[in-house]
Amino acid sequence: MLRRGVIGQPVPRKEGRDKVTGRAQYVDDLTFPGLIHGVTVRSEIPRGKIVRVEFAPDIPWSEFIIVTAADIPGRNAVSLIIDDQPCLADQGINHAEEPVVLLAHPDKYLAERARQAVRIIVEPLPAVITLDESMAETQIVWGKDNTFKSYLLKKGDVDRVWSTAGYIVEGEYETGGQEQLYIENNGVIAIANAREGLTVWGSMQCPYYVQKALMTIFDLPPQKVRIIQTETGGGFGGKEEYPSMIAAHAALLAWKSGKPVKLIYDRAEDMAATTKRHPSKTHHRTAVSKDGKLLAMDIDFVIDGGAYATLSAVVLSRGTIHAAGPYSCPNVRIRSRAMATNTPPKGAFRGFGAPQSIFALERHMNRVAAAVGLSPEEFRRRNFLRGGDTTATSQVIRDIVDLAALLDRALELSSYHDKKQKFAEHNRTSPEVRKGIGFATFMHGAGFTGSGEQYLKSTVAVEATKEGRIRVLVASTEIGQGTQTILSQIAADTLGLDYDDIQIAQPDTANVPNSGPTVASRTCMIVGKLVESACIALKQSLVHSGFLFTGYTPTEFATACAAYTAKFGALRSFSEYEPPPGVQWDDERYQGDAYGAFAWAAYVAEVSVDMTTYEIRVDDFVALQEVGRVIHPV
Repeated sequence: MLRRGVIGQPVPRKEGRDKVTGRAQYVDDLTFPGLIHGVTVRSEIPRGKIVRVEFAPDIPWSEFIIVTAADIPGRNAVSLIIDDQPCLADQGINHAEEPVVLLAHPDKYLAERARQAVRIIVEPLPAVITLDESMAETQIVWGKDNTFKSYLLKKGDVDRVWSTAGYIVEGEYETGGQEQLYIENNGVIAIANAREGLTVWGSMQCPYYVQKALMTIFDLPPQKVRIIQTETGGGFGGKEEYPSMIAAHAALLAWKSGKPVKLIYDRAEDMAATTKRHPSKTHHRTAVSKDGKLLAMDIDFVIDGGAYATLSAVVLSRGTIHAAGPYSCPNVRIRSRAMATNTPPKGAFRGFGAPQSIFALERHMNRVAAAVGLSPEEFRRRNFLRGGDTTATSQVIRDIVDLAALLDRALELSSYHDKKQKFAEHNRTSPEVRKGIGFATFMHGAGFTGSGEQYLKSTVAVEATKEGRIRVLVASTEIGQGTQTILSQIAADTLGLDYDDIQIAQPDTANVPNSGPTVASRTCMIVGKLVESACIALKQSLVHSGFLFTGYTPTEFATACAAYTAKFGALRSFSEYEPPPGVQWDDERYQGDAYGAFAWAAYVAEVSVDMTTYEIRVDDFVALQEVGRVIHPV
């Protein structure tokens, strides 16, 4: 048994034993009597009008369940932020791989054959494929100007600086899309009928997102829509919002058939049809003094959101706020836009917009350093944020921050200067495989941006059994990142119990409160703090009732729980998010305290590039991070 005081200790993962022994049940491991298999028929062109759907004659269609938009009992929209994305395309196609028809059959191989036998006849329309086409408005494919969302962030007065600057440096930088490539593909099982409602089991990050979407599509109240997260083999953001789509498809087939429906994507469909990281384009114009101090940063940041809005507005928000990086600059202007194209919708991916804008910034900082005549590391040292400085949103840095020390340590551990010189010589004599080394410094805000956490009003619950064991009830999901382990550590430490005395309830909208989505580096900081608060409240209930006294042992805690439940019934406490004192955010001006806390980091990467095949190998990677108190060191 693991004793108390487990914060900061490398305790075994809560779900680790089940995973390594094969007891863990992923969605494709589950089955139900009478289960049938679903598939999705998708568009092959990026934009057009649906003329008709044709079914080849060599398939026994009478054996199939066939669903189109006409079968949707509620509203044909996947509810998220802007309900612009249909669950099934009805009259028009807005991107390749858009779902149009659903099929289900007991034989999954016949279902796959049938999918190939369905033709979507479409009258093509001119499509917008690239960011440049969208910004040029060659075709208007969304709203009035193809713009999902825009922000303007200002600090100081950028325009008054240019005439007095020692140097003005401009640059443009692009990033492409990126696949999350989680090990387990998207998949769900749905059971549905009008009397009992819907139950969906699936691989997902955010059960309450899925519930909200299905309530809209089926016009049902929340008590008729139950979402249960199964063991999930990775997410990285790719299972934040997209499971709402696949869950809706399986549920529609189950609703019409009256049978359980399993819908599992193969790797090709998952990569082709689901959300990816937003491609981006960033333009920097930077004013700097002759001694290498930043004077002004004028940044234009644009991302490609694909055909529908999904999460682009909040991805853009985080990318915008991080675009000026961990640097002190008195004058900043950041203009940003999320644009529509006729490509599959983009969505969440680890970092959530910040990697795109930080990549552009760090490339540009090297260019500015060269213009001034400083090394990249020295230029950064002269401009790092320090305690008391303000970020681009005018948030005052209250933490003790020493990015220069982080950078120095990272360069030392990676032998950066020695390798840079060594690789330069190698590349002169070995052109086939070239080697390089580079570094980046950055900060990353934890939790939802600005007023986001206040809007969510996340809630957690903690309950004690009569045996003195603790169950933590949260919707925050375990997707391989350690949610169950760290929340158990926090609960055990707060209550003075053994780590093994803590259990984490399976995320199930029928049983756990909405602790918010499992995204944005918020599970440990936001949800963990709520778990701590709920544990304190539970302990106080035992103390105030006279059953628990200071300096108790786990055995005495169990005795107190038994006495309490015998006299009063269930022992459960709740905790709801409240903003920390002094945190202020202005949604209109986009100014103030954007995040409750930042992590600070310096990374060094060493790579090899095969100049014939363009294959890239990461040979070494050094990451130094200041993250505050470490809950689990592994």
